[in-house]
Amino acid sequence: MALVESEEHKALRASVAVLGKRHGRTYDREQLWSEAGKLGYLGVNLPEEYGGGGGGIAELSIVLEELGAAGSPLLMMIVSPAICGTVISRFGTDTQKQKWLPGLADGTRTMAFGITEPDAGSNSHRITTTARRDPDTGDWLLTGRKVFISGVDIADATLIVGRTEDARTGNLKPCLFIVPRDAEGFERRAIDMELSAVEKQFELTLDDVRLPADALVGDEDAGLLQLFAGLNPERIMTAAFAIGMGRYALARAVEYARDRQVWKTPIGAHQAIAHPLAQAHIDLELARLMMQKAAHLYDAGDDIGAGEAANMAKYAAGEACVRAVDQSVHTLGGNGLTREFGLASLITASRVARIAPVSREMILNYVSHQTLGLPKSY
Repeated sequence: MALVESEEHKALRASVAVLGKRHGRTYDREQLWSEAGKLGYLGVNLPEEYGGGGGGIAELSIVLEELGAAGSPLLMMIVSPAICGTVISRFGTDTQKQKWLPGLADGTRTMAFGITEPDAGSNSHRITTTARRDPDTGDWLLTGRKVFISGVDIADATLIVGRTEDARTGNLKPCLFIVPRDAEGFERRAIDMELSAVEKQFELTLDDVRLPADALVGDEDAGLLQLFAGLNPERIMTAAFAIGMGRYALARAVEYARDRQVWKTPIGAHQAIAHPLAQAHIDLELARLMMQKAAHLYDAGDDIGAGEAANMAKYAAGEACVRAVDQSVHTLGGNGLTREFGLASLITASRVARIAPVSREMILNYVSHQTLGLPKSY
């Protein structure tokens, strides 16, 4: 793993930054998504034979980070190409790959991802969405509920995490199913969020949703392997999302601190203003290093090593993002709460990186148990 970005990565970062700057904070999500897809950015991590760029999560994280740093992050990048595209490219059948990957790569098709449940939360071992076979047809029948699922209304299908009906022994045996948006018995309800975001959150109800046998992605008995093939990229991409947001806020604060004068000199000349901004920058850079390590390990096929690093990257980036946004708003004072400067909404948005897709407390549980070898508390 190189500690300095390659020329190819630098070029990718620069070109995506140009795209993000052109769209800016008032971006139209559909237009940006379409353009990013046509330019090959959305599918940069997907196999070339299916229209992707042949890269990995390292390249995809650069795309999301730079769009976020321009104020125009695409949240569904975490879900559609990173989670769903990765799972299908690694475990899908040839038919599933041919049907979904080209569209996920060029942005003409989008997938959502459904794992969280009202009564499960962080404890994925309590997932109750079940899948059972119809003995007469071989079809799958899915029943259950999901909550806080992003972008279901704009997705062509949702990759649903369920479990076989006879797997109620306490051992998680996840199965992944592609559920079309218009499947009978598949209902969605928008969740009324205080968070202002382009992508909406939904609660899903699956009432004996009938799916053909080939809706199953991968092996019914593969267990956690397939699930974490999607969850590790999700954590890495969430880190990229957070780092981009933090960079955007910090850039606005630095610009303001250079120009704003109160005592005959720019406020940025005062250490009380300058030092916290410098600390925020350091935190974001350190989080990026861990994110790059996690992406490198994942792309190299080290799923276990990537799991630890991805959790740490997500934790570090979430904390760095919250601090950067808070300090940026504070630097602008009252102006930091106005629509004109566009920072106030990030106060709420930055909390997402601390909460989703896994809370910082669960990451600390993971590190204390898995890394440090302390007794398990959960």
